[in-house]
Amino acid sequence: QVQLVESGGGLVQPGGSLRLSCSASGSGFSIHAMGWYRQAPGKQRELVATITRGRSSNYADSVKGRFTISRDNAKNTVYLQMNSLKPEDTAVYYCRVDTVVAGDYWGQGTQVTVSS
Repeated sequence: QVQLVESGGGLVQPGGSLRLSCSASGSGFSIHAMGWYRQAPGKQRELVATITRGRSSNYADSVKGRFTISRDNAKNTVYLQMNSLKPEDTAVYYCRVDTVVAGDYWGQGTQVTVSS
């Protein structure tokens, strides 16, 4: 059983920055990959960035060069540093963790709004 707690969302002006955090807690699990997805109104959920335990990362083309995903394995925490934010980045951002044998877990989402 895994519980995810997300934080860091909010309202920011275009060109600004935010850092999202997602911490996993519980017992009897081991995390392989962690990542961030987002969903804008009326659109499908899309991958933003993922990172493996070995810190190999992937990014959506739309965020490359602007976002950085990182993780602290000891704390079971994944971060998303978002710089040079654009209005198109406005969405609910969801944390995801992949456990070794217990399946995937999703956070409840945190709202990121980029507006002038």
